[in-house]
Amino acid sequence: MMLGWPLLLEVEGGTRVDPPFLFIALMPLLLVMVLAEMTEGGMDARMLAILGLLSAINGVLRGLGAGVAGIELIFFLMVLAGRVFGPAFGFVLGCTSLFVSALFTAGVGPWLPFQMLVAGWVGMGAGLLPRRPRGRREIAMLVVYGMVAAYAYGALMNLWGWPLALGIEVPGREATELSYVAGAPLAENLRRFVVYTLVTSTGGWDTGRAVTNGLAIAVVGPAVLSTLRRAARRATVVRVPAPTP
Repeated sequence: MMLGWPLLLEVEGGTRVDPPFLFIALMPLLLVMVLAEMTEGGMDARMLAILGLLSAINGVLRGLGAGVAGIELIFFLMVLAGRVFGPAFGFVLGCTSLFVSALFTAGVGPWLPFQMLVAGWVGMGAGLLPRRPRGRREIAMLVVYGMVAAYAYGALMNLWGWPLALGIEVPGREATELSYVAGAPLAENLRRFVVYTLVTSTGGWDTGRAVTNGLAIAVVGPAVLSTLRRAARRATVVRVPAPTP
């Protein structure tokens, strides 16, 4: 709902839109809930240290790329860490990485909770990939996933801010041909959104992010995976049975 509200909401007269800003309050609660679940599962201090280290590294890496032409250096590390440590760790790393990088790059704004959520899904998805592939097959799978995730991240981020960027077309007020139309059928608004995404980001920012992800995973992926797996053997997450009352 945080991301898909433009396709779910019907605006009747007027142009004020509150849902994206009201949903911002849900993000801290979501992050605390996931962290509590991981701690209950037995995440030790070493795992927390790895999470903090990787979040800090991603914060610095994002500052180096600064998002120029879609060059984002933080997503490939989310993918590799999610692959090694699992979907829950990948989700939390995605959230914390975007939060830390926003502090480093002065990118704090109403868009940040949505960036954190979608980046968390990127890391989580890597942890849900099939575990069997190894070697070159594993790297190839991660390269493909990293590129697909780059386009998905761009599309989902466009979705939440699309009506805010172009305005909402309501009776008595016209916006652009790609604007959200209050009360229009879902198919019509979805068509406008797809065209808006293709025109504004798919061929530019999203493609730059996809190429960056693919190249980074292909070049440094094997070495980073080996390093993370060595760290994982020393800092493991072991579920501790709840005490019997």
